[in-house]
Amino acid sequence: MNDPVQNQSTCRIGGKRIPDQRESLPEAIKQIITSLDDDACFAHIGDEPIHFSISVRDMVEKFREVLFPGYFSKEKVDNANLVYHLGQSVSQLYDILSEQIIHVLRHDCLRYDLQCSECEPRGHDAALRMIRAIPDLRRELAEDVKGAYAGDPAAKSHDEVIFSYPGLYATMVYRIANRLFKLQVPQLPRIITEQAHSLTGIDIHPGAAIGSRFVIDHGTGIVIGETSEIGNNVRIYQNVTIGALSLPPDAGEKLRGAKRHPTIEDDVIIYSGATILGGETVIGARSVVGGNVWLTTSIPPDTKVFMESPKLVYKHPPSHKDSRHEKTA
Repeated sequence: MNDPVQNQSTCRIGGKRIPDQRESLPEAIKQIITSLDDDACFAHIGDEPIHFSISVRDMVEKFREVLFPGYFSKEKVDNANLVYHLGQSVSQLYDILSEQIIHVLRHDCLRYDLQCSECEPRGHDAALRMIRAIPDLRRELAEDVKGAYAGDPAAKSHDEVIFSYPGLYATMVYRIANRLFKLQVPQLPRIITEQAHSLTGIDIHPGAAIGSRFVIDHGTGIVIGETSEIGNNVRIYQNVTIGALSLPPDAGEKLRGAKRHPTIEDDVIIYSGATILGGETVIGARSVVGGNVWLTTSIPPDTKVFMESPKLVYKHPPSHKDSRHEKTA
């Protein structure tokens, strides 16, 4: 009997060990290295690295484990092991956090030739301040959870909000990053909020000021700019932008640190697709901003702003008796 495997024709190029394209790599590498001398491009050669890709993820997950004890632990937590488990988690969080803060401080000192800021003691001090802030962070997040549950009939329990709501995850990361931002830790606050952005589609700058009982419903596509000020008990739906007005090309230097984003007062609801722009724009307390509204001017308290209902056109399929007619509304 003929062996079908033996009868198969052999690939004529299968035995070649190094393709021609791979042999061309040294020349391509040489060109890339030459491009490093181009001042118009960016490189990070010879500077202190920031080892953030793995440790930042670990840090955020460890924060979540401590902020919501028992919810995200790998093993059951009860009264028998609570002190040991929490002590170990907090100790690990402190080690990760202090190391990461020291990394970003040292990076900026060396890369920008800054005066010595005593990276290690400053990093350990900032990490300890963050650990001591955990009880306050837990209370803030508890109010966020209660707000989400109270306003969402689809939420069946507080646990469901904690386990599954991307808005709460983004808010948690923001509240951590905002405290790091206030401690003047460079790089790290923005890195962790952008990690949450990549996971949830919710972009909150760590410099924004956000009050108690903040609720993000659904969440995808939300943008909250650096100098935004948001009061208490505010609810925001998906695809909302709280942003800056159109900026000139050189706005970076001229407007850095200036108030560029709106102020949202207490008890405001902003529905999906709304865009609110400008540092002088104030949305008064208890107002409601409807879906797809575009605002660049302030509105007083207790105001409702909605788009005028669009004209709808209904076209019937050709087989319909009235296919010759169009119905408008």
